[in-house]
Amino acid sequence: MLSKSIKKLVEYGIQTGLTPECERVYTTNLLLELFHEDDYEDVEIEAGEIELESVLKELLDEAASRGIIENSIGYRDLFDTKLMNCLVPRPAQVQETFAKKYEVSPKEATDYYYKLSQDSDYIRRYRVKKDMKWKVDSPYGEIDITINLSKPEKDPKAIAAAKNAKASSYPKCLLCVENEGYAGRLNHPARENHRIIPITVNDSKWGFQYSPYVYYNEHCIVFNGQHVPMKIEKATFIKLFDFIKLFPHYFLGSNADLPIVGGSILSHDHFQGGHYTFAMAKAPIEKEVTIPGYEDVEAGIVKWPLSVLRIRSKDEKRLIDLADHVLGVWRGYTDEAAFIYAETDGEPHNTITPIARKVGDIYELDLTLRNNITTEENPLGVYHPHAEYHNIKKENIGLIEVMGLAVLPARLKEELEILAEYLVEGKDIRSNEKIEKHAEWVEKFLPKYDSITKENVMDVLKEEVGITFTHVLEDAGVYKCTEEGREAFMRFVNTL
Repeated sequence: MLSKSIKKLVEYGIQTGLTPECERVYTTNLLLELFHEDDYEDVEIEAGEIELESVLKELLDEAASRGIIENSIGYRDLFDTKLMNCLVPRPAQVQETFAKKYEVSPKEATDYYYKLSQDSDYIRRYRVKKDMKWKVDSPYGEIDITINLSKPEKDPKAIAAAKNAKASSYPKCLLCVENEGYAGRLNHPARENHRIIPITVNDSKWGFQYSPYVYYNEHCIVFNGQHVPMKIEKATFIKLFDFIKLFPHYFLGSNADLPIVGGSILSHDHFQGGHYTFAMAKAPIEKEVTIPGYEDVEAGIVKWPLSVLRIRSKDEKRLIDLADHVLGVWRGYTDEAAFIYAETDGEPHNTITPIARKVGDIYELDLTLRNNITTEENPLGVYHPHAEYHNIKKENIGLIEVMGLAVLPARLKEELEILAEYLVEGKDIRSNEKIEKHAEWVEKFLPKYDSITKENVMDVLKEEVGITFTHVLEDAGVYKCTEEGREAFMRFVNTL
Protein backbone atom coordinates (compact mmCIF):
# COMPACT_ATOMS: atom_id res chain seq x y z
CA MET A 1 0.00 0.00 0.00
CA LEU A 2 1.63 3.28 -1.15
CA SER A 3 0.39 5.42 1.77
CA LYS A 4 1.91 3.01 4.29
CA SER A 5 5.28 2.87 2.50
CA ILE A 6 5.42 6.66 2.20
CA LYS A 7 4.58 7.07 5.88
CA LYS A 8 7.38 4.62 6.79
CA LEU A 9 9.91 6.55 4.70
CA VAL A 10 8.86 9.89 6.23
CA GLU A 11 9.04 8.33 9.70
CA TYR A 12 12.57 7.09 8.85
CA GLY A 13 13.50 10.67 7.94
CA ILE A 14 12.19 11.97 11.28
CA GLN A 15 13.82 9.17 13.31
CA THR A 16 17.25 9.80 11.75
CA GLY A 17 16.99 13.58 12.05
CA LEU A 18 17.07 14.14 8.30
CA THR A 19 13.53 15.54 8.37
CA PRO A 20 12.18 17.76 11.15
CA GLU A 21 8.76 16.86 12.58
CA CYS A 22 7.35 20.16 11.31
CA GLU A 23 8.03 19.01 7.72
CA ARG A 24 6.13 15.71 7.99
CA VAL A 25 3.20 16.82 5.80
CA TYR A 26 5.40 18.71 3.34
CA THR A 27 7.68 15.67 2.85
CA THR A 28 4.69 13.33 2.46
CA ASN A 29 3.34 15.56 -0.31
CA LEU A 30 6.70 15.66 -2.11
CA LEU A 31 6.73 11.86 -2.17
CA LEU A 32 3.11 11.62 -3.35
CA GLU A 33 3.96 13.90 -6.27
CA LEU A 34 6.73 11.53 -7.40
CA PHE A 35 4.14 8.75 -7.67
CA HIS A 36 1.63 11.02 -9.48
CA GLU A 37 -0.71 10.25 -6.59
CA ASP A 38 -3.38 12.68 -5.36
CA ASP A 39 -4.73 10.61 -2.45
CA TYR A 40 -3.17 9.76 0.88
CA GLU A 41 -4.47 7.84 3.88
CA ASP A 42 -2.74 8.34 7.22
CA VAL A 43 -2.40 4.68 8.17
CA GLU A 44 -0.90 3.11 11.29
CA ILE A 45 2.66 1.75 11.08
CA GLU A 46 4.50 -0.37 13.61
CA ALA A 47 6.64 1.50 16.11
CA GLY A 48 10.37 0.83 16.15
CA GLU A 49 13.34 1.24 13.87
CA ILE A 50 12.51 1.26 10.16
CA GLU A 51 14.73 -0.68 7.78
CA LEU A 52 15.49 1.67 4.89
CA GLU A 53 16.36 -0.98 2.29
CA SER A 54 13.01 -2.78 2.63
CA VAL A 55 10.98 0.47 2.58
CA LEU A 56 12.77 1.65 -0.55
CA LYS A 57 12.14 -1.74 -2.16
CA GLU A 58 8.40 -1.40 -1.50
CA LEU A 59 8.39 2.07 -3.06
CA LEU A 60 10.52 1.07 -6.06
CA ASP A 61 8.30 -1.96 -6.73
CA GLU A 62 5.30 0.37 -6.62
CA ALA A 63 6.95 2.84 -9.03
CA ALA A 64 7.75 0.00 -11.43
CA SER A 65 4.21 -1.45 -11.23
CA ARG A 66 2.78 2.02 -12.04
CA GLY A 67 5.10 2.34 -15.05
CA ILE A 68 6.90 5.34 -13.54
CA ILE A 69 10.26 3.57 -13.90
CA GLU A 70 11.62 0.54 -15.70
CA ASN A 71 12.23 -2.32 -13.29
CA SER A 72 16.03 -2.53 -13.53
CA ILE A 73 18.89 -1.66 -11.17
CA GLY A 74 19.90 1.45 -13.12
CA TYR A 75 16.44 3.01 -13.12
CA ARG A 76 15.71 1.93 -9.53
CA ASP A 77 18.94 3.60 -8.32
CA LEU A 78 18.00 6.83 -10.06
CA PHE A 79 14.51 6.83 -8.55
CA ASP A 80 15.37 5.87 -4.96
CA THR A 81 17.84 8.78 -4.88
CA LYS A 82 14.98 11.07 -5.94
CA LEU A 83 12.88 9.62 -3.09
CA MET A 84 15.62 10.19 -0.52
CA ASN A 85 16.13 13.80 -1.64
CA CYS A 86 12.62 14.52 -0.33
CA LEU A 87 13.93 13.81 3.19
CA VAL A 88 17.36 15.45 3.11
CA PRO A 89 17.97 19.06 4.22
CA ARG A 90 19.00 21.54 1.53
CA PRO A 91 22.75 22.26 1.12
CA ALA A 92 22.64 25.57 3.02
CA GLN A 93 21.07 23.86 6.06
CA VAL A 94 23.67 21.07 6.03
CA GLN A 95 26.50 23.60 5.73
CA GLU A 96 25.08 25.71 8.57
CA THR A 97 24.74 22.70 10.90
CA PHE A 98 28.25 21.52 10.00
CA ALA A 99 29.67 24.99 10.79
CA LYS A 100 27.91 25.10 14.18
CA LYS A 101 29.21 21.67 15.12
CA TYR A 102 32.70 22.58 13.88
CA GLU A 103 32.72 25.40 16.46
CA VAL A 104 32.42 22.67 19.10
CA SER A 105 35.09 20.50 17.44
CA PRO A 106 36.14 19.30 13.98
CA LYS A 107 35.30 15.75 15.04
CA GLU A 108 31.76 16.67 16.06
CA ALA A 109 31.27 18.24 12.62
CA THR A 110 32.57 15.21 10.71
CA ASP A 111 30.57 12.80 12.93
CA TYR A 112 27.40 14.70 11.99
CA TYR A 113 28.26 14.82 8.28
CA TYR A 114 29.26 11.14 8.07
CA LYS A 115 26.02 10.05 9.72
CA LEU A 116 24.02 12.31 7.40
CA SER A 117 25.80 10.83 4.36
CA GLN A 118 24.74 7.35 5.47
CA ASP A 119 21.23 8.19 6.69
CA SER A 120 20.52 9.96 3.37
CA ASP A 121 21.44 6.73 1.53
CA TYR A 122 24.20 8.56 -0.38
CA ILE A 123 26.36 5.91 1.31
CA ARG A 124 24.19 2.82 0.91
CA ARG A 125 24.91 1.04 4.19
CA TYR A 126 23.11 -2.14 3.10
CA ARG A 127 25.41 -2.45 0.06
CA VAL A 128 28.63 -1.56 1.84
CA LYS A 129 27.82 -4.32 4.38
CA LYS A 130 28.14 -6.84 1.53
CA ASP A 131 31.84 -6.04 1.06
CA MET A 132 34.12 -8.81 2.29
CA LYS A 133 36.74 -7.53 4.76
CA TRP A 134 39.49 -9.26 6.69
CA LYS A 135 43.02 -8.69 8.00
CA VAL A 136 46.19 -10.69 7.37
CA ASP A 137 49.51 -10.54 9.21
CA SER A 138 52.52 -9.66 7.08
CA PRO A 139 56.20 -8.85 7.70
CA TYR A 140 55.12 -5.20 7.50
CA GLY A 141 52.18 -5.31 9.91
CA GLU A 142 48.51 -6.17 9.64
CA ILE A 143 47.29 -5.72 6.05
CA ASP A 144 43.61 -4.92 5.29
CA ILE A 145 41.88 -6.90 2.55
CA THR A 146 38.53 -5.95 0.99
CA ILE A 147 36.57 -7.43 -1.89
CA ASN A 148 34.39 -4.61 -3.14
CA LEU A 149 30.79 -5.76 -3.63
CA SER A 150 28.99 -2.46 -2.98
CA LYS A 151 28.94 -1.23 -6.58
CA PRO A 152 25.90 -2.83 -8.20
CA GLU A 153 26.37 -4.81 -11.40
CA LYS A 154 24.66 -3.05 -14.30
CA ASP A 155 21.96 -5.10 -15.97
CA PRO A 156 21.84 -5.52 -19.78
CA LYS A 157 18.91 -3.08 -20.09
CA ALA A 158 20.86 -0.30 -18.42
CA ILE A 159 24.01 -0.99 -20.48
CA ALA A 160 22.01 -0.87 -23.72
CA ALA A 161 20.18 2.32 -22.70
CA ALA A 162 23.40 4.02 -21.62
CA LYS A 163 25.00 3.13 -24.96
CA ASN A 164 22.17 4.84 -26.83
CA ALA A 165 22.00 7.81 -24.46
CA LYS A 166 22.96 11.26 -25.71
CA ALA A 167 26.56 12.16 -24.82
CA SER A 168 26.78 14.72 -22.05
CA SER A 169 29.66 16.70 -20.59
CA TYR A 170 27.71 17.86 -17.51
CA PRO A 171 28.91 17.24 -14.89
CA LYS A 172 32.39 16.89 -16.43
CA CYS A 173 33.25 14.04 -14.04
CA LEU A 174 32.13 12.32 -10.83
CA LEU A 175 34.18 14.73 -8.69
CA CYS A 176 32.81 18.03 -9.97
CA VAL A 177 30.79 20.25 -7.62
CA GLU A 178 27.99 20.16 -10.22
CA ASN A 179 27.15 16.63 -8.98
CA GLU A 180 25.44 18.04 -5.88
CA GLY A 181 21.70 17.54 -6.45
CA TYR A 182 22.17 16.14 -9.98
CA ALA A 183 19.36 13.76 -10.97
CA GLY A 184 21.75 11.45 -12.78
CA ARG A 185 21.30 9.27 -15.84
CA LEU A 186 22.05 5.65 -16.68
CA ASN A 187 25.71 6.43 -17.36
CA HIS A 188 26.13 8.86 -14.45
CA PRO A 189 24.97 8.16 -10.87
CA ALA A 190 22.17 10.19 -9.29
CA ARG A 191 23.38 12.63 -6.65
CA GLU A 192 20.15 14.35 -5.55
CA ASN A 193 20.72 13.19 -1.96
CA HIS A 194 24.36 14.34 -2.05
CA ARG A 195 25.55 17.30 0.02
CA ILE A 196 29.03 18.85 -0.24
CA ILE A 197 30.85 20.82 2.48
CA PRO A 198 32.73 23.78 0.95
CA ILE A 199 36.23 24.34 2.38
CA THR A 200 39.15 26.63 1.57
CA VAL A 201 42.39 24.89 0.63
CA ASN A 202 45.48 26.79 -0.55
CA ASP A 203 43.36 29.97 -0.78
CA SER A 204 40.98 28.38 -3.28
CA LYS A 205 37.52 26.81 -3.23
CA TRP A 206 37.42 23.06 -2.62
CA GLY A 207 34.77 20.54 -1.66
CA PHE A 208 34.72 17.90 1.11
CA GLN A 209 32.54 14.80 0.85
CA TYR A 210 32.55 11.09 1.67
CA SER A 211 33.06 8.30 -0.81
CA PRO A 212 29.78 6.47 -1.52
CA TYR A 213 31.82 3.22 -1.49
CA VAL A 214 33.50 3.61 1.90
CA TYR A 215 36.55 1.31 1.82
CA TYR A 216 37.47 2.28 5.40
CA ASN A 217 36.09 4.40 8.24
CA GLU A 218 35.03 7.90 7.16
CA HIS A 219 36.62 7.49 3.73
CA CYS A 220 36.47 11.06 2.43
CA ILE A 221 37.29 12.85 -0.82
CA VAL A 222 38.59 16.41 -0.96
CA PHE A 223 38.32 17.88 -4.45
CA ASN A 224 39.12 21.05 -6.33
CA GLY A 225 36.18 23.33 -7.08
CA GLN A 226 37.53 23.56 -10.63
CA HIS A 227 37.83 20.64 -13.07
CA VAL A 228 41.62 20.68 -13.33
CA PRO A 229 43.93 17.64 -13.66
CA MET A 230 45.90 15.99 -10.87
CA LYS A 231 49.41 17.34 -10.44
CA ILE A 232 51.94 16.62 -7.72
CA GLU A 233 53.81 19.85 -6.96
CA LYS A 234 54.65 22.10 -4.00
CA ALA A 235 51.04 23.32 -3.88
CA THR A 236 49.97 19.69 -3.33
CA PHE A 237 51.79 19.55 0.00
CA ILE A 238 50.34 22.93 1.03
CA LYS A 239 46.82 21.63 0.28
CA LEU A 240 47.41 18.44 2.28
CA PHE A 241 48.42 20.35 5.39
CA ASP A 242 45.72 23.01 4.96
CA PHE A 243 43.21 20.16 5.26
CA ILE A 244 45.02 18.47 8.17
CA LYS A 245 44.95 21.77 10.06
CA LEU A 246 41.17 21.95 9.49
CA PHE A 247 40.61 18.30 10.46
CA PRO A 248 43.55 17.09 12.58
CA HIS A 249 41.84 13.77 13.37
CA TYR A 250 41.92 12.82 9.66
CA PHE A 251 44.80 11.80 7.38
CA LEU A 252 44.88 12.99 3.76
CA GLY A 253 46.79 11.64 0.80
CA SER A 254 47.06 12.04 -2.94
CA ASN A 255 47.26 9.54 -5.73
CA ALA A 256 50.25 9.96 -8.00
CA ASP A 257 49.78 12.08 -11.12
CA LEU A 258 50.98 9.59 -13.75
CA PRO A 259 49.15 6.65 -15.39
CA ILE A 260 49.76 3.11 -14.01
CA VAL A 261 50.90 4.40 -10.60
CA GLY A 262 48.12 6.98 -10.35
CA GLY A 263 44.48 6.72 -9.36
CA SER A 264 41.39 6.07 -11.43
CA ILE A 265 40.53 9.77 -11.91
CA LEU A 266 43.56 11.78 -13.02
CA SER A 267 41.44 14.43 -14.76
CA HIS A 268 40.24 16.13 -11.55
CA ASP A 269 42.56 17.30 -8.79
CA HIS A 270 41.54 15.54 -5.58
CA PHE A 271 42.70 13.81 -2.40
CA GLN A 272 41.42 10.95 -0.26
CA GLY A 273 41.48 10.81 3.50
CA GLY A 274 39.55 9.69 6.53
CA HIS A 275 39.51 8.60 10.14
CA TYR A 276 41.46 5.37 9.93
CA THR A 277 44.97 4.18 10.81
CA PHE A 278 46.48 2.03 8.09
CA ALA A 279 49.33 -0.45 8.50
CA MET A 280 51.62 1.98 6.69
CA ALA A 281 51.00 4.70 9.31
CA LYS A 282 51.89 2.18 12.05
CA ALA A 283 55.04 0.98 10.24
CA PRO A 284 58.25 2.05 12.01
CA ILE A 285 61.25 3.92 10.63
CA GLU A 286 63.77 1.29 9.55
CA LYS A 287 66.68 3.67 8.92
CA GLU A 288 66.96 7.28 10.07
CA VAL A 289 68.50 9.72 7.61
CA THR A 290 69.61 13.35 7.74
CA ILE A 291 68.95 15.62 4.78
CA PRO A 292 71.36 18.57 4.38
CA GLY A 293 69.67 21.90 5.03
CA TYR A 294 66.85 20.10 6.87
CA GLU A 295 68.71 18.78 9.89
CA ASP A 296 65.81 20.01 12.08
CA VAL A 297 63.39 17.64 10.32
CA GLU A 298 63.18 14.01 11.39
CA ALA A 299 63.52 11.76 8.34
CA GLY A 300 63.81 8.05 7.68
CA ILE A 301 63.09 5.10 5.43
CA VAL A 302 59.90 3.31 6.50
CA LYS A 303 59.77 -0.47 6.94
CA TRP A 304 57.21 -0.94 4.19
CA PRO A 305 57.03 -2.89 0.89
CA LEU A 306 56.78 0.33 -1.12
CA SER A 307 59.63 2.83 -0.99
CA VAL A 308 58.62 5.45 1.57
CA LEU A 309 60.55 8.37 3.01
CA ARG A 310 58.84 9.67 6.17
CA ILE A 311 59.50 13.23 7.31
CA ARG A 312 58.29 14.70 10.65
CA SER A 313 58.23 18.16 12.23
CA LYS A 314 56.12 20.44 14.42
CA ASP A 315 56.41 23.01 11.64
CA GLU A 316 54.46 21.85 8.57
CA LYS A 317 56.13 24.56 6.43
CA ARG A 318 59.47 22.76 6.83
CA LEU A 319 57.84 19.54 5.62
CA ILE A 320 56.30 21.35 2.62
CA ASP A 321 59.70 22.78 1.62
CA LEU A 322 61.50 19.46 2.10
CA ALA A 323 58.81 17.50 0.24
CA ASP A 324 59.11 19.93 -2.68
CA HIS A 325 62.89 19.40 -2.66
CA VAL A 326 62.54 15.59 -2.59
CA LEU A 327 59.96 15.69 -5.39
CA GLY A 328 62.16 17.89 -7.57
CA VAL A 329 65.18 15.62 -7.16
CA TRP A 330 63.14 12.44 -7.67
CA ARG A 331 61.49 13.76 -10.86
CA GLY A 332 64.92 14.02 -12.47
CA TYR A 333 66.58 11.00 -10.83
CA THR A 334 67.98 8.09 -12.84
CA ASP A 335 69.81 5.05 -11.46
CA GLU A 336 70.33 2.52 -14.23
CA ALA A 337 71.71 -0.08 -11.82
CA ALA A 338 68.40 0.01 -9.91
CA PHE A 339 66.35 0.21 -13.16
CA ILE A 340 65.03 3.67 -12.35
CA TYR A 341 64.76 6.07 -15.26
CA ALA A 342 63.47 9.63 -14.88
CA GLU A 343 62.22 9.49 -18.47
CA THR A 344 62.44 7.51 -21.70
CA ASP A 345 61.80 9.08 -25.10
CA GLY A 346 60.65 12.24 -23.37
CA GLU A 347 58.03 10.48 -21.26
CA PRO A 348 58.42 11.19 -17.50
CA HIS A 349 58.31 8.20 -15.13
CA ASN A 350 59.04 9.44 -11.60
CA THR A 351 56.44 10.86 -9.24
CA ILE A 352 55.30 10.62 -5.61
CA THR A 353 52.24 9.41 -3.67
CA PRO A 354 52.18 11.64 -0.54
CA ILE A 355 50.20 11.05 2.69
CA ALA A 356 49.90 13.64 5.48
CA ARG A 357 48.73 13.22 9.07
CA LYS A 358 49.12 14.73 12.52
CA VAL A 359 50.36 12.60 15.42
CA GLY A 360 50.00 14.50 18.69
CA ASP A 361 51.61 17.85 18.00
CA ILE A 362 53.85 16.49 15.21
CA TYR A 363 53.04 16.69 11.51
CA GLU A 364 54.03 13.67 9.43
CA LEU A 365 54.39 13.33 5.67
CA ASP A 366 55.02 9.99 3.96
CA LEU A 367 56.54 10.37 0.49
CA THR A 368 56.07 7.16 -1.51
CA LEU A 369 58.41 7.04 -4.50
CA ARG A 370 56.67 5.83 -7.67
CA ASN A 371 57.84 4.98 -11.20
CA ASN A 372 55.60 3.94 -14.11
CA ILE A 373 58.13 2.57 -16.60
CA THR A 374 57.04 -0.41 -18.73
CA THR A 375 59.02 -3.14 -20.53
CA GLU A 376 58.22 -5.96 -22.94
CA GLU A 377 58.34 -8.36 -19.98
CA ASN A 378 56.09 -6.10 -17.87
CA PRO A 379 53.93 -4.15 -20.34
CA LEU A 380 51.54 -3.02 -17.58
CA GLY A 381 54.40 -1.61 -15.50
CA VAL A 382 57.63 -2.81 -13.90
CA TYR A 383 56.50 -1.44 -10.50
CA HIS A 384 52.96 -2.81 -10.84
CA PRO A 385 51.40 -6.18 -9.89
CA HIS A 386 53.35 -8.76 -11.90
CA ALA A 387 51.57 -11.27 -14.11
CA GLU A 388 51.93 -14.14 -11.60
CA TYR A 389 49.58 -12.26 -9.23
CA HIS A 390 47.01 -11.07 -11.78
CA ASN A 391 44.62 -13.82 -10.68
CA ILE A 392 44.21 -11.78 -7.47
CA LYS A 393 45.09 -8.21 -8.47
CA LYS A 394 45.76 -6.73 -11.91
CA GLU A 395 44.56 -3.16 -11.38
CA ASN A 396 46.66 -0.11 -10.47
CA ILE A 397 48.11 0.24 -6.99
CA GLY A 398 46.70 3.61 -5.94
CA LEU A 399 46.79 5.60 -2.72
CA ILE A 400 44.55 3.30 -0.66
CA GLU A 401 46.56 0.20 -1.52
CA VAL A 402 49.86 2.02 -1.02
CA MET A 403 48.79 2.47 2.61
CA GLY A 404 48.06 -1.25 3.06
CA LEU A 405 44.42 -1.83 2.11
CA ALA A 406 43.68 -4.12 -0.83
CA VAL A 407 40.64 -3.20 -2.91
CA LEU A 408 40.08 -6.44 -4.81
CA PRO A 409 37.63 -7.08 -7.67
CA ALA A 410 34.12 -8.41 -6.96
CA ARG A 411 34.79 -11.49 -9.14
CA LEU A 412 36.97 -12.91 -6.35
CA LYS A 413 34.04 -13.61 -4.03
CA GLU A 414 32.51 -16.19 -6.37
CA GLU A 415 35.91 -17.51 -7.48
CA LEU A 416 37.03 -18.12 -3.88
CA GLU A 417 33.75 -19.89 -3.10
CA ILE A 418 34.18 -22.21 -6.10
CA LEU A 419 37.86 -22.74 -5.26
CA ALA A 420 36.94 -23.68 -1.71
CA GLU A 421 34.54 -26.34 -2.99
CA TYR A 422 37.11 -27.74 -5.46
CA LEU A 423 39.86 -27.87 -2.82
CA VAL A 424 37.70 -29.67 -0.26
CA GLU A 425 36.41 -32.17 -2.82
CA GLY A 426 39.78 -32.61 -4.53
CA LYS A 427 38.48 -31.59 -7.95
CA ASP A 428 40.66 -30.41 -10.84
CA ILE A 429 40.80 -26.59 -10.71
CA ARG A 430 41.89 -26.42 -14.36
CA SER A 431 38.63 -28.08 -15.43
CA ASN A 432 36.60 -24.96 -14.52
CA GLU A 433 37.21 -21.90 -16.70
CA LYS A 434 36.06 -19.55 -13.91
CA ILE A 435 38.88 -20.60 -11.59
CA GLU A 436 41.55 -22.14 -13.84
CA LYS A 437 43.51 -18.85 -13.55
CA HIS A 438 44.09 -19.75 -9.88
CA ALA A 439 45.56 -23.23 -10.50
CA GLU A 440 49.27 -22.31 -10.36
CA TRP A 441 48.70 -20.07 -7.35
CA VAL A 442 46.99 -22.91 -5.45
CA GLU A 443 49.70 -25.43 -6.43
CA LYS A 444 52.35 -23.13 -4.95
CA PHE A 445 50.75 -22.68 -1.52
CA LEU A 446 49.02 -26.05 -1.07
CA PRO A 447 52.10 -27.95 0.26
CA LYS A 448 52.22 -25.56 3.26
CA TYR A 449 49.01 -27.07 4.68
CA ASP A 450 48.65 -30.55 6.21
CA SER A 451 44.98 -30.74 5.33
CA ILE A 452 42.30 -28.62 3.71
CA THR A 453 38.87 -29.14 5.21
CA LYS A 454 35.44 -27.59 4.86
CA GLU A 455 36.07 -25.83 8.18
CA ASN A 456 39.46 -24.25 7.34
CA VAL A 457 39.42 -23.83 3.54
CA MET A 458 38.11 -20.25 3.48
CA ASP A 459 40.58 -19.19 6.19
CA VAL A 460 43.40 -20.68 4.11
CA LEU A 461 42.26 -18.88 0.95
CA LYS A 462 41.87 -15.54 2.76
CA GLU A 463 45.34 -15.93 4.29
CA GLU A 464 46.87 -16.67 0.88
CA VAL A 465 45.06 -13.75 -0.76
CA GLY A 466 46.63 -11.51 1.89
CA ILE A 467 50.10 -12.96 1.34
CA THR A 468 49.72 -12.46 -2.41
CA PHE A 469 48.62 -8.85 -1.94
CA THR A 470 51.73 -8.25 0.16
CA HIS A 471 53.81 -9.51 -2.78
CA VAL A 472 51.84 -7.17 -5.06
CA LEU A 473 52.87 -4.25 -2.81
CA GLU A 474 56.48 -5.45 -2.99
CA ASP A 475 56.21 -5.43 -6.80
CA ALA A 476 55.09 -1.79 -6.59
CA GLY A 477 58.13 -0.77 -4.54
CA VAL A 478 60.83 0.89 -6.67
CA TYR A 479 63.41 -0.22 -4.11
CA LYS A 480 63.04 -3.75 -2.77
CA CYS A 481 63.30 -4.60 0.94
CA THR A 482 66.69 -6.26 0.45
CA GLU A 483 70.23 -5.19 1.24
CA GLU A 484 70.75 -4.27 -2.42
CA GLY A 485 67.44 -2.40 -2.50
CA ARG A 486 68.25 -0.40 0.62
CA GLU A 487 71.67 0.53 -0.77
CA ALA A 488 69.96 1.82 -3.94
CA PHE A 489 67.43 3.76 -1.83
CA MET A 490 70.28 5.39 0.10
CA ARG A 491 71.99 6.35 -3.19
CA PHE A 492 68.90 8.46 -3.92
CA VAL A 493 68.67 9.86 -0.37
CA ASN A 494 72.33 10.90 -0.58
CA THR A 495 71.57 13.07 -3.61
CA LEU A 496 69.06 15.17 -1.63
